[in-house]
Amino acid sequence: MKSKFSRLWATKTKDDEWWSSFVTSPLAIVLNYMVVDFKWLTPNKITLISFITAIIATVFIVLGGYQNFIIAAVLIHLSHVFDCMDGQMARYRKTTSVVGCYYDKLTDEIQVALWFGAVGYAAYVQSQQVLPLVLAFIGVASYSFRGYVKYVAFYTQVSQNSHYLKGLAQQESKADKEDVAGLGFGLRANLRWLIGEQYKIIYVNEGVFIFMLSLALILDSLIPMLWIFALSQFLLALGRAWRKCREIEKIDN
Repeated sequence: MKSKFSRLWATKTKDDEWWSSFVTSPLAIVLNYMVVDFKWLTPNKITLISFITAIIATVFIVLGGYQNFIIAAVLIHLSHVFDCMDGQMARYRKTTSVVGCYYDKLTDEIQVALWFGAVGYAAYVQSQQVLPLVLAFIGVASYSFRGYVKYVAFYTQVSQNSHYLKGLAQQESKADKEDVAGLGFGLRANLRWLIGEQYKIIYVNEGVFIFMLSLALILDSLIPMLWIFALSQFLLALGRAWRKCREIEKIDN
């Protein structure tokens, strides 16, 4: 019989985001090891704790000052650890639910807007320039547009083919990756996996946000980070819109 830690490790998402993959997700497994048997602590409660932690981090960013920025950076990481914990706990207990997935995705979207909106405000206070606010707005709007394009494309494709999502789920199931690292694998295999994960930084998704935002707060270098955020999200949004348009055009042809 597998050990408790092995069973928890098996709940780790195989194709996790960049920073989540080798930092926050493993930390979440360690915390889950200590609390996963507490039946009163449910995945949805952890989602709520994660969101509350994210809001508190936002408050510290708005308050400004180097000490508050350090606290915010720690809280942002802690929030993301909790964000990884809820899904792991649900999979470990075999209690995954549509409602839990909905709350998780919804809070993720809101906290990105809160964090970068707060950073835009803090950088505005520091510089007395409107540019940080503009960059924060472009970044958050473009990030939201990425999600909007994805779901509009789903809606369009489902309206033409009612079995589209079923087929998509089957494709993803076939594409599930096998474990190539982790428990039971040697040091070389784990190092090879760690190096292979680094390409995911170009996706600039939530896992990258956690690292990028925390580092900017620790270094007190907010405007350069906002430039990276705004430009990356704008270009990625345009790229996704173009790809989805191409996919939908194939339906008509």
